[in-house]
Amino acid sequence: MTAVAKTLADHRVFRIKASDTNKFALIADPIESGTSFVAVVEIFDVGGRTPPNSHAAADELFYVLHGEGVAVCDGRRLPIGKGDSFLVRAGVEHVVENTGEGRLYCLTTMVPNEAFAELIRAGIPDALDEQDLAVLAS
Repeated sequence: MTAVAKTLADHRVFRIKASDTNKFALIADPIESGTSFVAVVEIFDVGGRTPPNSHAAADELFYVLHGEGVAVCDGRRLPIGKGDSFLVRAGVEHVVENTGEGRLYCLTTMVPNEAFAELIRAGIPDALDEQDLAVLAS
């Protein structure tokens, strides 16, 4: 397969549940891109957070593009901000929380996919709004 190129407008966006305080803009996944991993821009609303979760076989890497928050990994609290990254190993419970005054944007990659892309795609379609587009295009 040749390179898969997308523009910002091409990324499909989902919330896993309507009540979720984060949404996912899919960059690459096994379903559309034929990859063995999933990469998303995860966007956390003000005060938003993931539920506590872990992955049986997948490592998950977060790179903060914009905003600030806290990552709780295996009980350890890590302040995070633009340019920071953290790697969560398989089996480690973690939570990411937006503690800033604006949205938190993370480039998140999970290897292997471990059905994460399927979970996201089974969610509720959403969209990038003007604020998201301004942050991601800068």
